[in-house]
Amino acid sequence: MADSAMDDRALLHLLSDGLYHSGSELGVSLGVSRAAIWKALKRLTDFNLKVDTVKGKGYRVIGGLDLLDSKIIQDHLSCEAQSLTDIELLLTVDSTNHYLTDASRISQKPYAVCLAEMQTAGRGRRGRSWFSPFGKNIYLSIGFDLPGGVEALSGLSLVIGLAAARVLRSQGVDNAMVKWPNDIWVDGKKLAGVLVELQGEATTGWRVVAGIGLNVEMTQAEGAGIDQLWASVSEYASCSRNKMVAMLLENLVQVLAIFKENGFEAFLMEWQQYDCLRGKSIVLSNSGIEGIAKGIDAFGALQVDTGVELLAVNAGDVSVRPNET
Repeated sequence: MADSAMDDRALLHLLSDGLYHSGSELGVSLGVSRAAIWKALKRLTDFNLKVDTVKGKGYRVIGGLDLLDSKIIQDHLSCEAQSLTDIELLLTVDSTNHYLTDASRISQKPYAVCLAEMQTAGRGRRGRSWFSPFGKNIYLSIGFDLPGGVEALSGLSLVIGLAAARVLRSQGVDNAMVKWPNDIWVDGKKLAGVLVELQGEATTGWRVVAGIGLNVEMTQAEGAGIDQLWASVSEYASCSRNKMVAMLLENLVQVLAIFKENGFEAFLMEWQQYDCLRGKSIVLSNSGIEGIAKGIDAFGALQVDTGVELLAVNAGDVSVRPNET
């Protein structure tokens, strides 16, 4: 390997055990000079990783890393899910959703998947930023075609959130719930978010890119800049990110197949087990309307009892009153 072709991912894998490795040891393992190793270690500062250097011992990444690995993810997938998904794994990207919306990203399989260790411009709904530190969380986007008109989209973000909540509960996050329209909450704190973006139109069908941002191992110090209550999976359960990604993909492939055939109505009964808002006193942030959440209808619209009428709300943000969390 030429020094100029130094593979940062290969270096990170060697350092992922959290142990000390000398520059010469790393150079021999990667087939490069110690100078190339030093330059690569300097580049790791772009990922905000804490690299500890001790003379006579070498370098280590404090705490180690649970790096994503395409082979491990594939090994955890069923044969069907493997055949349907085309997975691309990046060290860093502006946004996994943005990466897949690029028209040049064409997959030969029904589902194109982008994963990244870090996002430099991760996005949430309504232009909000999504905090995306290196190697701590899951930043996953899945792109697919969805035939039909506007009605084909009804409840899509809810189904994707439901798939994520299923996985979380199966791994020990027993209180994982879906907060309409696109968040996963646990104990009143945000654990994950879903961002669905569309290309196309009702007459031609849709190209959908759905992103999931899931906090896995982020510490309170690392997430200090987040302006709402949040949680990480590691506070409730222990699960490798590779296994979690595989389970997410497995569930997404399953629920999307059903959704394409039967729409959201097929999930309506199951949704009630995951509904974070039902029976809560809420405020619709965009309109200021207050009421009691009464679940959702067969099209994924939130039902709100205002005391005067039962409203069907199709879009917007919802705030839960503080004494109702």
